Amino acid sequence: MNKKISLLLILLLTFSSIFAQNEITISGKVIDALSKQPLEYATIVIKNTDNNKISGGITDAQGMFSVKTPAGNYEISIEFISFKSKKFPKQNITKDLNLGTISLSEDAKSLDEVVVIAEKTTVDIRLDKKIFNIGKDLSIRGGNASDVLGNVPSVQVDVEGNVSLRGNSNVTILIDGRPSALVGINGADALRQIPAEAIEKVEVITSPSARYDAEGTAGILNIILRKNKLVGFNGSLQLDSGYPERYGTAFNANWRTKKWNLFTNTGFRYNATPGNAFNDSKFLSPNAQNARVVESRFFDRLGRSLFTSFGAEYYLNERSSIIANVVFNLGNDDDVNTNTINRFATNGNLNEATLRTESEGEDEERIQYTLDYVNNFDGNGKKLTVNLQYSTEVEDILNNITEFDTTQSNNIFLNDLEQVLEDQDENRFLLQADYVVPVGESTQYEAGYRGNYRDIFNKFFLAERQVFPNGPLVPDAGLNNSFNYKEWVNAAYLQYGKKFGKFNLLAGLRYEYTNVEIAQQTSNTVDKKSYGNLFPTINLGYEIKDGDNITFGYNRRIRRPRGRFLNPFPSRSSESNIFSGNVDLNPVITDAFDIGFLKRLGKFTLSTSLYYNTSNDNWEFIQEDTGDITDNGDPVTRRFPINLSTENRLGFEFTLNYKPFKVWNINSDFNLFRVTSEGNYTNPNTMQTTDFGFENTAFFIRLNQKITLPSKIDLQINSNYRGPNRNAQSTNKGIFSMNIAASRDFFDEKASLSLNVSDVFNSRKRLSTTIIPGFSEQYGEFQWRERQIRLSFVYRFNQNKKNQRGNRNEYEDDGGGEGFSK
Repeated sequence: MNKKISLLLILLLTFSSIFAQNEITISGKVIDALSKQPLEYATIVIKNTDNNKISGGITDAQGMFSVKTPAGNYEISIEFISFKSKKFPKQNITKDLNLGTISLSEDAKSLDEVVVIAEKTTVDIRLDKKIFNIGKDLSIRGGNASDVLGNVPSVQVDVEGNVSLRGNSNVTILIDGRPSALVGINGADALRQIPAEAIEKVEVITSPSARYDAEGTAGILNIILRKNKLVGFNGSLQLDSGYPERYGTAFNANWRTKKWNLFTNTGFRYNATPGNAFNDSKFLSPNAQNARVVESRFFDRLGRSLFTSFGAEYYLNERSSIIANVVFNLGNDDDVNTNTINRFATNGNLNEATLRTESEGEDEERIQYTLDYVNNFDGNGKKLTVNLQYSTEVEDILNNITEFDTTQSNNIFLNDLEQVLEDQDENRFLLQADYVVPVGESTQYEAGYRGNYRDIFNKFFLAERQVFPNGPLVPDAGLNNSFNYKEWVNAAYLQYGKKFGKFNLLAGLRYEYTNVEIAQQTSNTVDKKSYGNLFPTINLGYEIKDGDNITFGYNRRIRRPRGRFLNPFPSRSSESNIFSGNVDLNPVITDAFDIGFLKRLGKFTLSTSLYYNTSNDNWEFIQEDTGDITDNGDPVTRRFPINLSTENRLGFEFTLNYKPFKVWNINSDFNLFRVTSEGNYTNPNTMQTTDFGFENTAFFIRLNQKITLPSKIDLQINSNYRGPNRNAQSTNKGIFSMNIAASRDFFDEKASLSLNVSDVFNSRKRLSTTIIPGFSEQYGEFQWRERQIRLSFVYRFNQNKKNQRGNRNEYEDDGGGEGFSK
């Protein structure tokens, strides 16, 4: 480990050996002349009057800027949208120049000009994260949070909606910088309930600072919901329709006065989501009565969801405010899964043919209440934030299962009837406080506390008809279970930030103490665990010149087991598949290293990263033959997790933005990674040893293009390819998919009409092969969602250019990088 750390440090020092000659520094601070608040993202334009070369930079969260440039004759301009520019006449600059505090006043004329806000997605690179502003992305209109994340570089969303970061699925998803029930017990389903129009930006945090929870070995995705702060009354209305059957509407608005800002986002969706699957399984177990089972499935899903948020911010004075927000999400799904099953004997003859139908209804309700206090004190970076949050989630599932024997077409009869009830409830409470104290213009101290409590209750009930045709439904005592999981995580951190020359440092230490209570109500047993962990973090940045940067990050992360992973009582996903948790399962600790490079050259912007993660006691899921068989003769398998393997992950990624012409913009990202795992498991009953070691090299590439055609028609083409990959027991073929969208503005750019085709070639399908030695070989195909077509109409009212003075989102978690961003 020490050798690996030393090698990474040597690489960093080698990169940072490039020093410019005869450079001077032009610095200063930009504020709003009226509110005296810092103006973040103000543009500094420095023009060399001898050769007409232009350089510059932007201000950070504190309105500060510092630009390196060769000595010479310069004209300097400070610019900010909707504000009057400040110009400094030509002067010969031969030594460092501090322009002091620069006040910009609003330009009343420009405020009256109506424009389309957020024309394109932009990227803000900071010391500990990348911020992707969603912007006017045509391909996600009428979509959901999963569609948004699918367009974010470094992020992949698989065919089932599961999210991964740099190929690692253990990613923590936050809402407005905090854990939230809006992400849900089942994250993939919950993300589909959040409309894309409610999302303002996504932060990709691969090297989190000490302010963030240590949960998530891959890193953090922070979804920031829209909370407009434009002066006056502003908003937009969107209507959607599509095929397969779908309807939707979205409304967002805000009303801002001197003391109040009221904001709301509301969306409703009604959509059909058909899907399909195919499985061909060969059983090698001597217990199996069927040598081969072939299944063809069709999923007919109908979903309805309502998502609404309402918030109010009260400005106590120019530098402090109180924010209250309520988010409500209601979902209702009616799904029918039809499975045609053919079972064959060893000689290839048909043993049995059945038609199995699962009619599942699901009701979901999520509510989140938040109360925040923000105090910016003197406006020079000193800041206190206090957050209270309570959220609750309820999921109720009723599944009626019937199976008909269709072996003889003239004698079809019912041979199975089951009813499954599943209740899942979660309550969360969070208290957080963060305090930032700057010392001078180059040093910053920060400390904070976060207490996070969650209570998860799960009830599983199954009843089956045992006497046909008219016998009663009999509860299955071996599977029915009630389980309660409680978790308390108390955390405190200290963080130090420093600018020295071209270097930036952000270092911190976080301590988290975890208490867990696992109550098995069926067996009336309670298990308790407690453990504490230290999580050091360090982020270094070095500016080479003109915004070209090198960064280095190290942090320690944790993956905690919870819920069903710890519940030893068996649960059933199908007749032949049983899952059992492991109450002795321990958390996984990961050490993560990251070296990044950002280069801007003319029409190109290139961001690259080299990363390495190492984990011990990684979880593996053991699958073994129980020796039991179903009524249809299929062997019953059991899966359960254990701490088993050591995993190392080495990867490289780059993100490229290129604008060859004014009407053509290209964004591309590529990720290549190699995973190696070592571990063996010996079955205590059969003494058979399974090698869980494997090596997997995989990649994914995304190419997004936006072209402005004649008649002001915008065309967007998103192409995505996920290369083949494997683990200890399965291999997956590569997946290619493409989305195409077109849009045109009307009524002086107040309205837009767009058409979106998702998965143009209907090719977003997983093809996999799974081999369990001595037990089974299975080939499978799965397509969760087939091709979708959406038509969207958006009308914007009173959306003037942003009054940036009040547009900073106080809900955004700065991660301790305030004033130390690149």
